[in-house]
Amino acid sequence: MASLDDPKIREFLTGGTKTGHLGYLAKDGRPLAAPIWFVLDGDRIAFNTGATTAKGRAIQRDPRVVLTVDLPEPPYAFVQIQGVVVIDEDLDEVRRIATLCGGRYMGPDRADEFGARNGVPGELAVWIDTTKVIAGLDVSG
Repeated sequence: MASLDDPKIREFLTGGTKTGHLGYLAKDGRPLAAPIWFVLDGDRIAFNTGATTAKGRAIQRDPRVVLTVDLPEPPYAFVQIQGVVVIDEDLDEVRRIATLCGGRYMGPDRADEFGARNGVPGELAVWIDTTKVIAGLDVSG
């Protein structure tokens, strides 16, 4: 079985600025998905979201999620991470994760700016505790 401990999977997830697609459940049980910026924080995927957004409300109500990340060009690749979220409203943690995401997606020179903008009350730091990983790192090979 695939694992976030696998160096090839870690490299895939941390390389570049691939957007993740977070799947979660609406209040009525409908499956929904939203794009997210994410980072690997130790052995967990981490991201920020607003507590009152649809995604934020949904994961507070039901912590089961799936995250997919793909490479849409040859050799085509994907990683699917199934798990449950752990949420923290501690502003130091919210800002830390927001700063890491800002650095990854906006560049190191704008990391602090993004951290300050998103490290505020009403935002959440979110980690995915992984229960299963499925990966295909060379789909066309």
